[in-house]
Amino acid sequence: MTRITLENANSIIAAAFSKGNALGLKPLSVSVLDAGGHMIAFQRQDGASTLRPQIATAKASGALALGVSSRKIGEMAAERPTFVTSLGTIAPHGVVPAAGGVIVVGADGGPIGAVGVTGDLSDNDEICALAGIAAAGLTAQG
Repeated sequence: MTRITLENANSIIAAAFSKGNALGLKPLSVSVLDAGGHMIAFQRQDGASTLRPQIATAKASGALALGVSSRKIGEMAAERPTFVTSLGTIAPHGVVPAAGGVIVVGADGGPIGAVGVTGDLSDNDEICALAGIAAAGLTAQG
């Protein structure tokens, strides 16, 4: 597969929400972007707070921009805080250095998009992003 379709994106979102519900998490928001960082789909569960669309999108777009998961960006922030802080002014959709932003790769290992999840603890957000990607039959970057 060379791109994430709207059908894939909706499957990712539905599965991420299902995983969150199964784990008893707080209301989630999920953003699915194409390889160029353009939004394919976004949904938020009832009760999700108002800044969640921007956070979910920033997790996904930051991952695409740097070529690593938002969890790894968080690790980078601990090692190089000035560098990661500076990204906020140049990244069009922001960068959130916390787990929950995962790159989706195609058969050749190249990025075809990214998923950003927010709403609960970052580790739980990432679990839901990975569950959504897997349920859609796609592959998360290793």
